[in-house]
Order: sequence, then C-alpha cells, then structure tokens
Amino acid sequence: MSTSPHDFAGVRAELDLPPVAQTASFPPEVVAEAEAIAAGDRPEVEDATAIPFVTIDPPGARDLDQAMFLERDGDGFRVHYAITDLGSAIPPGGAVDAEARRRGQTIYLPDGRVPLHPPVLSEDALSLLADQVRGAAVWTIDVAADGALSNVSVRRARVKSVAQLDYEGVQQSFDAGTPHPSLEPLADLGRLRQSVRVDRGAIELALPEQEVERADDEWRVVMRVRTQVDGWNAEISLLTGMAAAQLMLDAEVGLLRTLPPADDKAEADFLRTARTLKVAVPDGATPAHVLVGLDPSRPASIALMTEATRLLRGAGYEAFDGSRPAQVDHAGVGGPYAHVTAPLRRLADRFGTEVCLAICEQRPVPDWVREALPSLPDIMKESDRRAAKADRTCIDQAEVWALAGRVGESFDAVVMHADRDGGEVAVLEPPVIARCRGAGLPEGAQVSVRLSEVDEVRREVQFTFGGPAG
Repeated sequence: MSTSPHDFAGVRAELDLPPVAQTASFPPEVVAEAEAIAAGDRPEVEDATAIPFVTIDPPGARDLDQAMFLERDGDGFRVHYAITDLGSAIPPGGAVDAEARRRGQTIYLPDGRVPLHPPVLSEDALSLLADQVRGAAVWTIDVAADGALSNVSVRRARVKSVAQLDYEGVQQSFDAGTPHPSLEPLADLGRLRQSVRVDRGAIELALPEQEVERADDEWRVVMRVRTQVDGWNAEISLLTGMAAAQLMLDAEVGLLRTLPPADDKAEADFLRTARTLKVAVPDGATPAHVLVGLDPSRPASIALMTEATRLLRGAGYEAFDGSRPAQVDHAGVGGPYAHVTAPLRRLADRFGTEVCLAICEQRPVPDWVREALPSLPDIMKESDRRAAKADRTCIDQAEVWALAGRVGESFDAVVMHADRDGGEVAVLEPPVIARCRGAGLPEGAQVSVRLSEVDEVRREVQFTFGGPAG
C-alpha cells in the first residue's frame, strides 16, 4: 500500500477500471479456468528449445510475449521470433476468452496494470520467462541484403529463452561493442528495415514520451527518450507484422491494422512547416525522409514531430474473409501490417496468429477464429480508446501534482504547436505538456512561460506566454 498522499484511485474510479489487485479484478470463474489452463498439459509440438532465444522488455516485466534469435545469412539475415502461444491454451468460448474479449487489451497505469488475462497466465504459465519451456508460435523470416522479405513461415514449437534482457542494458552492450550473441545482427537489421520502410513513406516519430514513475515515495512525470535499441527492437515486431499481413492478404482472410495515407495538402503543410522551422527539406523529399533525419533533442525537431502526428490520423482495424479489403496499408508502417506479436497484452494478436498458423500449415482457418473476426475491430477500437484515455489522464494527474502551489512561476518551454489563441508547449522541468495562451508563440522555439492555472478537479494546467527564454 502506497504511503504517498497521492494515488490513482480516482482515475481508476472515473474510468471504471478495477483496483490494483490484479487477480481479484477477474470474476471467480475466469480465475478458476486460468488456473486449470496453467496446470494443464500442452500439445505435443516441435522441440525448438535449442534455439537461444532472448527477450527484451522493461526491467521487472513478467508479461513477456516475444523472444528473438537473429543470425546472419550471407549478405542477409534470418529472424527467429517466438510469440507466446495462446491459441492452443485458451479454450474458445470459455471464461478466459470471454473476459479477454470484454477487456480488449492490457491497460497500463503507474500504480499497476489492468491485465488482459489473469496473471497466473500472462505473468507465469504462458509468459516467455527465462529458463522456462513454453509453447510458442515461432516465426522464421529471411531478409535479403536489400531488406526484402522472403521464405516467411510460422509454426508451433516449444521454446526456452536463455536470458531476460532490458532496453537500457542492451543499449549499453551495443555501445560497448559486446551485444548478446543472439542479438548481434540487431543494429544492422534494424537500420536496414527502417531504411526500407522510410523509402516506402513510413512516418517515423522519435518524440520523447511522457511517463509517470515513482520516486522518493512520490509520483512524477519524466520524459523517456527513445533509444536506438527501442527502434531496432520495434523493427523486428514490425517486420513480423508486415509478413503476417502479406500472408493474410494472399489467403484473403485475416485482420489488418490500417492507417490511410495523409492527403496531399497535409503533406504540403508539413513540408512548409519544416522549412519555416529551418529544417532541411531536399528536393523531392517526402515527410518520411525529413522525419528520419531529425535530432529529437532540438526544439525545432520536437515541434516538427508534433506537426507530423497530423499525418497519422484514422487508424483502425480491417477484418476480411473471402476478399481483400479496400484499405490494406498502414501509412505509419509503410505497407500492410497486422498485429500478431503481443497476444498476452492485445486480443487481436491471438486471432491473427491463428490465421497465419493455419495458412502456413495449409489447413482451414478455425471456425472460432473466422466467427470472431467481424467483431474484433470494434472491440479493439474501444479498448484503444480506453487505454489512451487512461494513459493521458494519469499523466494529467501527475502534472497537476507536480505544479500544485506554483501558479505565477515562470518555466522554460519549447513551443510544439502554435495557433491563433496560443498553442501547446512542452515545459522542460518538470516535463509537462499543456496549453499556453498568448499570441505570437514562435513554433519550434524555446520560450519562457508563466503558470497561470492549476485545476485539480479537471486535472488541467495552463500557461501564459511570457516572451523568449533568457
């Protein structure tokens, strides 16, 4: 129990989320079935425990969906990617399945997550914890020297992770030139795949992310800067999702994550803003090429990345069975894409994985999967909305706590976006993002702003423009 005077009980109540006690938040029949699943036998499948898989997750994480082993193959690469196998463990139509469909995804709050599945499964029996034999859907993907995919397959197998690594430690190992042997090609493969996707128009954002963490018995907002390993690791997941999407499209059955491309006006506005911020825009450059070269530590870069979020609107899911959908691409990824790599934390991935397993095994997609496909887009849309609201509300709450009693003080800030009445600024310390009143905010510049309002009931803070920072 926290001894801090601040907690997120009010946020949980407002969003109708269960208390921190994770197991107790599930109905008894769900817990009982989960415990039976955890204690039950697994199907006999290929033994792939000799492959030295490793996981990369935040420190202390226990809901581990993914493990990888990368190797060089001539001038190209071979990716072995193990995704925990929920499809063979969770009975379709059972209590755990029904509760997961109600929840949609894991929702993360600073004081504890609201998990998609009971912890006995997501943090134990089905998690790819180090030195434990687990069932997995194992992807094998060959990547040519030019970044093209070939020889994509996925199969069920038993796997065993040999190490649980974290992002910071992996980054330090690459900086020192001593990466784990299972990850040695990660930097080269990650850069190659990013380059391929950018050439296809993928919108890559490296904006620092606000997070709420516990320090000195208090909650505070921090800015987490994306590391190179974050990006490289994401490329393996994106690679797999793009391979899965192509399998689905070829078979004309599946569930895609989609995002329509920005219109010509939005792209022209973005490039005009880039030039206004004195960011280099070579002749013929697309927003994708401009973004990938930005230094996220520069104020102008932060402003331009914020502007680029306008290019990423309209994300959704497309379920299809018997024909290809009209919208197949994801503009942020740079091609067709499907969610298959996080089944412990996201409902759609279990069904997407089952589709791909059936395709690769040349058997019909199971009826329970086909029957569920039409309902999944609405389930995921609603759970995405709730997760985003929970994240934003917790950050808003922590910002209010950080600034309470400081009305009238001045702060250095970067102008992320300007409009007629003011704009949005990122205060440097504490790292707060909020509205700012005042005409003439210079977009992309560092300025001084005065805290003019802290509304603890609405969890809102507001600043007033006070001129260029000294």
